[in-house]
Amino acid sequence: MRSFWNFYSAGRIVFGSGSVQHLAHFLEPWSPRKVLVIADRILQEVGVVTQVTEPLKAAGIEVGVSLDGEPEPTFATADKCISAAKSFQPDVIIGLGGGSNMDVAKITAAVITHGGHFSDNFGFGKVPGPVLPLVCIPTTSGTGSEVSHAAVLTDQANHIKVSTLSHYLRPALAVVDPKLTVTCPPKPTADSGIDALTHAIEAYTATYYNEMPIAADEPFPYDGKHVMGDVCAEKAISLVGQHLVKAVKEPQNLAAREGMSLAATLAGLAFSNCAVAVVHALEYPLGGAVHVSHGAGNGLLLPYVMRYNLPARTKEFARIAELLGADTTGVTEAVAAERAIASVEQLRCDIGIPERLRDLGVTRDQLPTFAQKAFGITRLMLLNGRKPTEADLLAILEEAF
Repeated sequence: MRSFWNFYSAGRIVFGSGSVQHLAHFLEPWSPRKVLVIADRILQEVGVVTQVTEPLKAAGIEVGVSLDGEPEPTFATADKCISAAKSFQPDVIIGLGGGSNMDVAKITAAVITHGGHFSDNFGFGKVPGPVLPLVCIPTTSGTGSEVSHAAVLTDQANHIKVSTLSHYLRPALAVVDPKLTVTCPPKPTADSGIDALTHAIEAYTATYYNEMPIAADEPFPYDGKHVMGDVCAEKAISLVGQHLVKAVKEPQNLAAREGMSLAATLAGLAFSNCAVAVVHALEYPLGGAVHVSHGAGNGLLLPYVMRYNLPARTKEFARIAELLGADTTGVTEAVAAERAIASVEQLRCDIGIPERLRDLGVTRDQLPTFAQKAFGITRLMLLNGRKPTEADLLAILEEAF
């Protein structure tokens, strides 16, 4: 077991509406001649790509754009973006978009720097060293990929999502401009927002760092629950409770967009240091099989996993209820903890996240395979505040079905 914890972040975080206008200034430490922006066609159509490329061109920087990004990116998507980077030979790579585009930018930076195939880096600690300067600019408020060490691709052949985790993948620069999220439609706003909440809650209710069953010098992608993570997670949960419904229902509400942008970044800092756990473990095979968005899958599963974790994290859940605005005056800790789950269920309903796996087209005979695949992600089992068996995972899925 460990007697210490670590905290990592992006090299620099810039936060504020309109900050992207100063992007060329932020890139000055690298004096880039050529910058590749990895985005997608939708962002091109709504004018977001131009908001990023124009300040760079005005500063005399040659800009290349790859619009091959897609939701839940596949191996083929990664190959296209890597090919574009090899042809353009950039000095800096920018991931612009939701977590999908930012994750592909990370994968691309690793391969362009070190060669090989992107699959060489699957798992934790496989990226050989620092990568080409990587800048992440989110246009959704959810994944926290702008500060995290994770990049996820969809393995279509095996119907599961696979992760590359390395502290070398934490961006050198994160530019979080909430104005870029105003064009995000209600559904992805809802999906990404509940994803941020999932990140914060899983980090906040994870295995305590000093109870992690790993040696002090053993490489591991997460540290478990600790005080710095708690600080970020608590603020993120509170911000989601205040702003997510408004961001979904009032897309032009800049205060709500700013609140959710900050929530997503703080939740990214929390989970990428402390943990994601059983919610994510179950979502990986779910998303791989039925192609639901990562956020919607997490949001559907979150209250069911909270119910399973409740006996081991009653105190934390009681605090989550307060942070989400539930009335906990004069009630016991146990009652307050129950209200945390009810608050998440209500929030899920208010923003239109599906409530049952069957609503996604899942069949009951798929559940044992989901449980088996999830249980095989050992690191996420270790990080959960209550240690599950494969049978426990199947029971959670049955309850969610």
